[in-house]
Amino acid sequence: MNTFTRVLATLAAIALSATLALAHGYKLGNLEIKHPWAKATVEGAPVAGGFMTIVNTGAEPDRLLRIASDVSGMIQLHEMKVEDGIMKMNEVPGGIEIAPGATVELKPGGLHVMFMGIKAPFKEGEKVKAVLTFEKAGDVEVEFKVDAANKGAQDHEQHQMQ
Repeated sequence: MNTFTRVLATLAAIALSATLALAHGYKLGNLEIKHPWAKATVEGAPVAGGFMTIVNTGAEPDRLLRIASDVSGMIQLHEMKVEDGIMKMNEVPGGIEIAPGATVELKPGGLHVMFMGIKAPFKEGEKVKAVLTFEKAGDVEVEFKVDAANKGAQDHEQHQMQ
């Protein structure tokens, strides 16, 4: 193998590993859970937000009912919306439906996971283990990758495309 071929092979390996590192996801039956992530928090912060994209490739609806983790006292599924000109955040009663063929984004400013009473700060680069429970598909263990606190949903669009 000549030097040029070795350089190309090395660059290809680096590009592939970078792509795999950026795109982490999980499959459970007809559901794809893409790039779960959470925002880093500061010392003493009582809550943290979690985000992901869920795709239902099946012909039947499913519903994300709950999330469990030992990193916080309580975890709720929340939505943010404007009512009478005021931004409000509320728990989503009954969980989040994922219609057949639909993609549901949990992102800052919309549907999201709310880790409440966190036991320790979420630090950038760490991972938060959790179990997602779906009405039909059942349970799947995932890891939320902790990203910088100032990251938004647009910063993660590249992960969703993979």
